[in-house]
Order: sequence, then C-alpha cells, then structure tokens
Amino acid sequence: MSRRNNTNVSDFILMGLTDSEEIRLVLFNLFLLIYLITVLGNAGMILIIRLDLQLHTPMYFFLSHLSFLDLSYSAVITPKTLENLLTSTKYISFGGCFTQMYFFVFLGATECFLLSSMAYDRYVAICHPLQYPVVMSVTLCCSLITASYVIGFSVSFVNVLCINTLHFCDSNVIHHFFCDTPPMLALSCTDTQDIEIMVIAVSGTTLMVSLITIAVSYASILSTILKIISMSGKQKAFSTCASHLMGVTIFYSTMIFTYLKPSKSCSLGKDQVASVFYTIVIPMLNPLIYSLRNKEVKNALIRLMQEREHKAFKMTVTLHM
Repeated sequence: MSRRNNTNVSDFILMGLTDSEEIRLVLFNLFLLIYLITVLGNAGMILIIRLDLQLHTPMYFFLSHLSFLDLSYSAVITPKTLENLLTSTKYISFGGCFTQMYFFVFLGATECFLLSSMAYDRYVAICHPLQYPVVMSVTLCCSLITASYVIGFSVSFVNVLCINTLHFCDSNVIHHFFCDTPPMLALSCTDTQDIEIMVIAVSGTTLMVSLITIAVSYASILSTILKIISMSGKQKAFSTCASHLMGVTIFYSTMIFTYLKPSKSCSLGKDQVASVFYTIVIPMLNPLIYSLRNKEVKNALIRLMQEREHKAFKMTVTLHM
C-alpha cells in the first residue's frame, strides 16, 4: 500500500477530536465504556445465537454477522482513538493509516449490503410467509452473506487504490481522529477532483443501491401491513422489522451526511460528530436495539441461563454424593 516514491510523508499525525486535556480524559472514559459495552454486547449476541438452536433462523444468521461486523468495525477505530486520547504523540504509520482506511471502508460497505439482505429477509417473512422457509434457504442466505463481503472488499479496494495514487508532501497532519477518505483527500498536495469524483461515485453507488433495496423492501412490507385487518396483526408484523428499520435509519443517515457531498462542503466539527456516531456509538447501539426490542433474544438468554444453572446444580449434587 505504501507509495513512498510518490510522497515525502512516512507517517501521519491524527489531530483527534480536541486539544483540551480535560475533555480528552472525559472522552477517553466515555469511549472506553462504549467500547466495552460494544464488545460485550456484540460478542454476547453472537454467542447467544450460536448456542440457542431456536435462533438458528435466517434472520438471526444475518444478525450474527451484523454483530461480527460491528465488533470488527469498532476494533478498527476505537483502540487507536483511545490511545491517541491519552498520549501526546498521535502518530500512525503510512501503511497503518491505509490499512485502517481499507478495513473501515470494507466493513462499512459490507454492512450496507448485509442490511439490504436483512431487509429482503423481512420482506419475504412478512409479504410471503408461506414461502419463507423455501425462499430463505441456507444456500440463499450464505450467498447473500458472501456477496456482501465480496462487494465490501471490492469497494474498499477501489477506494484505497484511488487514495493511494495521491501525493502527500506538504503536511502529514490529518484533521480527524482516524484515517478516513475525506480528510485524506483534503491532505493531498495534488489535484484530487478526479479521485474525488471516483470515490463519491463508488461510495454513492454502494449507499444508494443498498438503500434502494431496503426502501423497496419496506415499501412492500408497509403495503402488506396496511392490508392486515386486525390491529394486533399489524403490530405483530411491524414489530418483526421495527428493530432493523431503526438500525438502518441511524446507520444510513450518518453515512449519507458524511460521504455524499463534495469535500469542499465538509464541516470538520459536524463531520467528526457524525463519524463518532457511526464508528463508535452505532456498533454499541445495534446489539441493544436488536436485543432489548426482541423477545426471542431475551427468551434465549433466559433459557441459556437456566440451562447453566441446571448444569451447575447437577454438578454440585454429583460432588456431594
């Protein structure tokens, strides 16, 4: 990834969110707490889905991958951010910066299409419930997951390849808390217009194709729900997709605000706040949204706890015999 023959920069300095030592300490404690909740929440969600056989359905299969992506997504950004909040030296190597950018874009693009797959799953479940077991087969679910990762890899490869053609010679100071595409474009000492158009085209296509898929799925879902006569039936149908709809709204609103605009119109403060939200906060919110609003996950957790207590009781009885 390194192009040292085209740049005088061997490493970068991440300016972070603030220069105030007091505020940095507060942010460190807050982000550390959020990161711990993120790790526990997503790892716990994956574990519950894997251990409880009643959750071995397409919806929870996708949800386990969403938790994996959020866990990885947060691990790419948050540890380095926490380190920079505590230290005065905020260096990141040239290769390290591009590696962070690659995995960030890869995981973000993959999550876009995973959310589209989850929307399609909800569409089949609500609009064609009798055909659901046949349509959402193991083969189709695995194909959708594989396609999401392949598309994420391709989008990230193109993005990093474009940024890698730029020259960095005047400054190595990135006015952000991680290596993201817009601040890297702003840092380059060469004309970035063509690269910016390419990046916006790739990012825009990724966001819009996945968003259109989600919009069409939910338009069909809403049409089906409105045709249900009983109010309880409408509430039950809507409750099956409410969590996913909430997660999609939060994720896409911040992504669109940050990336689907020219770099000249970027506002450093607003973009950093949006970036904090989708890189640090959203990975924590997703397991909370999908677990606190989901009776099946709660019941699975209760069953697992009861099974563990039962095993512990049997072991105690065996030891005392």
